[in-house]
Amino acid sequence: MQINSIEAICGPMFSGKTEELLRRLRRARFAGIPMAIFKPIIDDRYGQMQITSHDMNFFPAMPLKGAKSIIQHSSSANLIAIDEIQFFDEEIVDVVEQLAKQKKRIIFSGLDKDYLGKPFGSMPQLLAIADKVAKLNSICMVCSDDAHYTYRKSGISESTVLVGESDIYESRCRTCFYDGISSRKKII
Repeated sequence: MQINSIEAICGPMFSGKTEELLRRLRRARFAGIPMAIFKPIIDDRYGQMQITSHDMNFFPAMPLKGAKSIIQHSSSANLIAIDEIQFFDEEIVDVVEQLAKQKKRIIFSGLDKDYLGKPFGSMPQLLAIADKVAKLNSICMVCSDDAHYTYRKSGISESTVLVGESDIYESRCRTCFYDGISSRKKII
């Protein structure tokens, strides 16, 4: 096991970020590596006490409100996994760095861009400190090209944080994403 490393998994919704995180966790479990797995408390889509992929694969996880709590709950773990990291407060960057300095392996997954196509929360800083970055893509729900954006269907909310599924979001390529954004602006 590589210690003292920070691994990032990012991309739009429906790109397999959580599934990739779960794959890495299954390998670590097979190797007998002590793990601590966390998620933001606001992500309750598939249950409060687990991280779950859209394919319904899951691992038990501890829901937390603030990033600093991760340090308290991970002292005996060699691998720290964090799903939906973009929802944690800005202290998450310092927490991740502190854990890496303790010779822990940190693997996190999250959206790199919000529904407006802008960098999401602390993700730019987290990606900058990561030793490895896996940027995944999805399939555009409009044209079937590679999708790198998460498009929020119109008329739902203008809050940056809105936890949801395919009833609220779809993955889109750059062209279809910006076509949708400009169509929405013409309606307003």
